[in-house]
Amino acid sequence: MKERFLAYIRFEKRYSENTVTAYGKDLDQFFIFLREQFGTEDPSVVTHSMIRSWLASLMESGVVPRTINRKLTTLRSFYRYMAREETIETNPMRKVTAPKMSHRLPVFIEQDQMKTLLDDIVFPEGFCGLRDRAVIETLYHTGMRLAELVALNDSDIDFHRRTIKVTGKRNKQRLIPFGNVYSTLLKSYIAEKRLEYDNTDTLFVTDTGRRIYPRFVYKLVHHYLGLVTTHDHRSPHVLRHTFATHLLNGGADLNALKELLGHASLSATQVYTHNTVEKLKKVYKQAHPRA
Repeated sequence: MKERFLAYIRFEKRYSENTVTAYGKDLDQFFIFLREQFGTEDPSVVTHSMIRSWLASLMESGVVPRTINRKLTTLRSFYRYMAREETIETNPMRKVTAPKMSHRLPVFIEQDQMKTLLDDIVFPEGFCGLRDRAVIETLYHTGMRLAELVALNDSDIDFHRRTIKVTGKRNKQRLIPFGNVYSTLLKSYIAEKRLEYDNTDTLFVTDTGRRIYPRFVYKLVHHYLGLVTTHDHRSPHVLRHTFATHLLNGGADLNALKELLGHASLSATQVYTHNTVEKLKKVYKQAHPRA
């Protein structure tokens, strides 16, 4: 049943390979718990109390609520699938409540720090330095996800319309516009790349000409952000948060930001409004005589 479910979300729901892998690991962990604690691995005999026992063991092990909620999402999807296939009469997840999560504000880089990075920091000479700058600027100019960046090809760039075609979660595509400065940089990078590595449509490549991979991008971004900030979090996703926060601070419409980020619902985008509200509170406290 597990393998059938994973095939269903991979081919019918068109979930990303990373999501399918994560769901598989969550289910394996759940089945191991069932075997050790209840002597069964049959999901059709599972009750809500068994699932609650699993949640309690995760909490006792120090697993954070955010991770527990993700694992519950896996179980919800799995048991909805089983109900659809009519392999269970009652869905045990209906009586399981998710733990409350603390809402963390997205970490972002201040505008003056990004200006320092892009205007004052000297990137290495040659192709690698140009590639590094292009990767950083692409993440900051577009707000795309790491996986979306890695998958980009030259053919996804339309310099005439100044748009990038991005393939997001569940293979949904969207167009992200870009401006003159970024256009000039990207043209220079592509020209240099084609001199170094001929006949490749892959947009961003490693020093040996292969398509970049997530760990490569993470290390690159972590290094360059470390030159301008002391934040512990210096990942590609921080640049996505930075893109969104800077747009909102500049007066961008929330619905427009939702489309740029490729969010399925507005609730996912609204988290960035907390950063702008916190900034307004800070200004108020500093400026108002009675604050």
